[in-house]
Amino acid sequence: MTFSLRFFFLLSIAALAIACEERTPIPRPRAYPRVIYPQKAYQLFDKNYCAFTFEYPKYAEVQQDTGQNGQKPENSCWFDLFYPGFDCRVYCTYSQIGSGKTFDKLKSDAFELVDWHNKKANYIEEEPINRGADLQGMVFSIDGPAATPFQFFITDSKKHFFRASLYFKTKIRPDSLAPVYDFVKKDMRKMIETFKWN
Repeated sequence: MTFSLRFFFLLSIAALAIACEERTPIPRPRAYPRVIYPQKAYQLFDKNYCAFTFEYPKYAEVQQDTGQNGQKPENSCWFDLFYPGFDCRVYCTYSQIGSGKTFDKLKSDAFELVDWHNKKANYIEEEPINRGADLQGMVFSIDGPAATPFQFFITDSKKHFFRASLYFKTKIRPDSLAPVYDFVKKDMRKMIETFKWN
């Protein structure tokens, strides 16, 4: 056997061995991080800067809105419920009815803010809240790749108007976010069930 034939034979065997080796495909398939869900436990929201109480999860933080660019928020009772484990927020705003803010205007604004998500939403389900004359409102479940999957407002239609909306700080992927969304949605429903005006 000549040197060149031997070299070609060894090169062929090496190439065959490398080709038979199992390799990881590049790029690797996308994976989602494992989410660890905390045990459900609630505490009372009873802040002196708000005219209501409700129960919220112990694994969420209340962060009062201090304003932006040196401007104070419209009302001192604007705050977020921040979920550090999920990097999401429930934005909460409160308005007193009167002094330039009529009930019809606040209600109309709440519906307009939901309708804005119609561009991306597949479907928006409206569910009335009816817990007596002083606790009326609407829940909005927004299906599809919209920025917020869940919003609601509660009012007594005379003095108080409270609104909450859920936002995740990530690219919207409804399928991968669905388990986390369902988990947080239960907490928001607990807010609604336990909500009381002072």
